[in-house]
This record gives sequence, C-alpha cells and structure tokens, in this order.
Amino acid sequence: MESVPKSETPSADGVSVIMPILDEERHLAESVAAVLAQDVPCPLEVILALGPSGDRTDEVAEALARADDRVTLVANPSGRTPEGLNAAIGAASYDVVARVDGHGILSDGYLATALRTLAETEAANVGGIMDAEGTTDFERAVAVAMKSKLGVGGVKFKQGGAAGPADTVYLGVFRRSWLDKVGGYDPRFTRAQDWEMNYRIRSAGGAVWFTPQLKVTYRPRGSFRALARQYRQYGQWRRVVARQHKGSINARYLAPPTALVAIAVGTVGGFVWRPLWVVPAGYLGAITAGGAAISRGAGPAVRVRVPPVLATMHLSWGWGFLTSRIRLTEDVQRTSSDRRVA
Repeated sequence: MESVPKSETPSADGVSVIMPILDEERHLAESVAAVLAQDVPCPLEVILALGPSGDRTDEVAEALARADDRVTLVANPSGRTPEGLNAAIGAASYDVVARVDGHGILSDGYLATALRTLAETEAANVGGIMDAEGTTDFERAVAVAMKSKLGVGGVKFKQGGAAGPADTVYLGVFRRSWLDKVGGYDPRFTRAQDWEMNYRIRSAGGAVWFTPQLKVTYRPRGSFRALARQYRQYGQWRRVVARQHKGSINARYLAPPTALVAIAVGTVGGFVWRPLWVVPAGYLGAITAGGAAISRGAGPAVRVRVPPVLATMHLSWGWGFLTSRIRLTEDVQRTSSDRRVA
C-alpha cells in the first residue's frame, strides 16, 4: 500500500459530501438531514449534483439549500451518476470526500468513524455496510435477499464481516488526493463506477478498507420491474469492467450467468430428455427452501416474496452479463438513459 504523507492525514480540513441526485423526491430530505446531523470535528458541506429529474426533486433540493448554507447545488445535465459525482468533486472544498446517494441514510457517527479509520489505516478509501431496509413488504423481501449469501454471494459490504482490505466498499469516504491521483470516476461507466475506480486505486498502490462500523441504510427498489432493471444493469456493467480490467472477474460473478444458462438448457432440453428438467426444478427448490431459511422471522407477506425476488436478482444479473454489448468508446451516450442512481 502506498502511504499518503502524514501532512495529508485527514483531521481538520473538512469533509465534502457529494451526492448524485436523480428522481429522489421521496428520500432526499431524509438523506441530507442524516448528513447534516453528523458530528465531525471539522467543517462539513453537502454538494448535490442534480440531474434532470421527472419529479419534485429539484424543489426539495432548493428548499434544503435555502434552509442550510452548507448545502450547495450543482448541475448534472446528463443525469448520469459518474458525471454527477465528478461535477460534485469539482465543487468540493475539502480534503476528504464522502459519497452518499439520495436514498441512503448515514448512521450516527458515520463520518467521524470514517475520518478516524482513514487516519488509522492510511487507506485511500474506507467504507462499510450497505444496510438494506425496506418500508414495504416487497422492499423488505429485497432487503432479506440482499443481506444473504444466497442473494448476493459473499459480499462484505452487503453482509458485514471483519475489518480489512477489500476489492470495493459501499459508497466510500476518500482522501481527495487519491481521487485526484486516479482522475475521479470514469464517466463511461453508467454502473459499476465504484468498483472500477476502486480497482484503479488498488492498482495505483492505494488501499480500499472495509469496516463494519460504517453503516448506511439503503432503500431497496420497490417493484419486480425496477429490481430486474437494476440487476440487469449490474450484470451488464460488471461485464464491461471485466473487459476493461483483465483478471478482475471471479467465480462469484460467473455464478448468475452460469445458472441462467443451465436453467435455460434444462428447461428447453427437458422437452427432448425429461431428466434435464431436474436443473430448473432443482433451482426452484433451492430458492424456495433457501428463501424460507433466510426470511425466518419475517412476516408471511415478506416470506412469500423472497423466492421470486431471489430469482429476479440472479437471472436478471445473469442475463445482463451474458447479453452485455456495451463498448466504452461508443456506447456512453446510448446508455445514458440508464440513469437511476444505484
């Protein structure tokens, strides 16, 4: 790990919280309030990069800026997440930059813990747990799936684990010097921009550090359609990262497309040779039994939704990965309609 000089150890310069915002009328005020309530021993600012929302997000943002002069608004005409993040970084005043999304709620002490962790580890970026928490039965079912290995594999930032180096973390609190060093977020990545930039940070000698002490409440998607679209995009863009950075893929990322192919072959082939139907039947049985196990203690309306939620996540991710045709040099504008922030 390449050390940042002690003179750059974040302590009192300040924290710039950057937030790419698009269609976040529902949660934006709650999210910003959680940031402004953070108790940190230095100045704090919040920079909202506003995309072309179709709801009342801009009105909510303007009201927040009028109510507190620590809130600054910048334009993000494309509405794309990486461009919004870079615009907010460009307007940032301080040497520590924390990413927060418009539907994420910081836990008490989040920024103070992040500052302390940056200083203790000399990491380039620190982050913690994406704590999915739903407000409807469907969202609660998604939260159950997202917190399980059955749903997302062994992902520390969704399930927790011991503190230490990681490939990536949720959102992230960065030393500004490292953002400048790697050139910020790659604007070509509609999705997976966090993973991709953390890969560049690690390749340049910086450490990405996970700690379970950092927790952000995350509001899951509210419908099967929205969830399928989200996970399809995840699969598409993880394939792009794999093409861009050879050797960055592993077995966990190959599991959903492999499962999808096996299920499709088993389903179609079963009409020719019936024993092949054991594959889709086995998958259905696995998500049914596994869904019942991971949702133990939840209400019936949540539990019944968990198996189809798991299938939606797995198969949409796999389909996106298998069908991804995105080429970075030519498809950035074409994919700009996929603008919803993660």
